[in-house]
Amino acid sequence: MLLTAAVYFCLPAVWRGIKQIKLRDAFIFLGIGLIVALHWLTFYGSIKLGDSASITLACLGSASFFSAVFDPLVNKKKFLIQELLLGLLVITGILFIYRALPAEPKPGINYSAAVITGIISAALAALFTALNKKHIRKTSPITLSALEMLAGAIVLSLVFPFVANENAVWIPEINAASGNWDLLWLLILVLLCTNLTFYLGTIALQELSAFTSNLTVNLEPVYGIILGAIIFGENKDLNIWFYTGAAFILLAVFIQTVLEYRLRKKQDRLQQQALIIEQ
Repeated sequence: MLLTAAVYFCLPAVWRGIKQIKLRDAFIFLGIGLIVALHWLTFYGSIKLGDSASITLACLGSASFFSAVFDPLVNKKKFLIQELLLGLLVITGILFIYRALPAEPKPGINYSAAVITGIISAALAALFTALNKKHIRKTSPITLSALEMLAGAIVLSLVFPFVANENAVWIPEINAASGNWDLLWLLILVLLCTNLTFYLGTIALQELSAFTSNLTVNLEPVYGIILGAIIFGENKDLNIWFYTGAAFILLAVFIQTVLEYRLRKKQDRLQQQALIIEQ
């Protein structure tokens, strides 16, 4: 998060935004950054507890259910039955995935703790998305992203000494001789997977609801499972229960996409009719 913030603060647009933002709003974004940091802390913590990216990504799918609850509360909207039902469909998928986990995990692995931590991470993701949606108009998306990353970096720097083991390092290295490319992978994680995607996700919030934004995150289990199988061979430990659960999550994304498309078409049709009447 520190490297991500550093990249953002190299951009003149960020400084222009900071000069224009109110002090109160700046502290709000820094506070949201704390939630983002806790989300990532629990996200990677879940991966370590269960030794599986697929399980954690599947749990992240519950963000849509939490969003169906948090978004109306934070943004003072009506609760939508369709969003709650789709969220419950995702929860059903997660229950199937939990059923797929081995009854006797390998030593050092705690699947129950991994699932609980993953669900907490999803709830935090839904919360910071709803808060971003509420305050997105107060500054530019890139300034908002920079302040949140900075706050997260500060928080994680304070937490680091308490959660790191003896093998942890502050700055990873690149050592081709030993095959250690940690710094290179970290830079890819920063530039492509965080700087770019976090900024684009914030821009998308200007047009999408927090629920829809979080529901698209539910696609992560799909390509996460594929990458987990390719890179780590995690498919060897998965069964029909897991893939059934993943199918429920994908179904929820598909249904919401269709509903959003129909809603946009209806709105466009009404706007065209209004223009014809005015003419």
